[in-house]
Amino acid sequence: MSKTRRIALCGVLAGLGFGLSYLEMLLPSPGIVGAKLGLANLAVLVALYLFSWKEAAAVSGVRIILSWLLFGSFTGLIYSLAGGFLSLLVMSLLKKIDRFSPVGVSIAGGVGHNLGQILAALLMLGSGVVGYIPTLIIFGAVTGAIIGIVAAIIIKALRKVRRS
Repeated sequence: MSKTRRIALCGVLAGLGFGLSYLEMLLPSPGIVGAKLGLANLAVLVALYLFSWKEAAAVSGVRIILSWLLFGSFTGLIYSLAGGFLSLLVMSLLKKIDRFSPVGVSIAGGVGHNLGQILAALLMLGSGVVGYIPTLIIFGAVTGAIIGIVAAIIIKALRKVRRS
């Protein structure tokens, strides 16, 4: 794939991630403090599987910065960066060892994202947030599985299109 096509597809994925972040803001809260569905991770996961961790990091970073600039707070930026960084790190490492499907990688990414946010909250708010860890791990695993299933379908379809 040409460099121009790679850049264009990464731009499309970053836009998709941003749009999914906005959509997620409009949806009602799942009732768990700090929990979100992680819809934007769909774009990051697709970028990771179609390209590399570098492009996935660019998609994630652009999405996080755009979301922060348009409808976020500085505290929200810290949580998003911490969650996004740890999620991408975990997903990249698991993909690299090549023993997990996109679903497994996404589950680990969902859990990693929530743990990254808990680490940021620990630094900013203290140990009172530790009680959220079990709930957020379960929530991250469930939503990560759903996102991973959707991502696996998209990745398969895009790889077919890329070959033709």
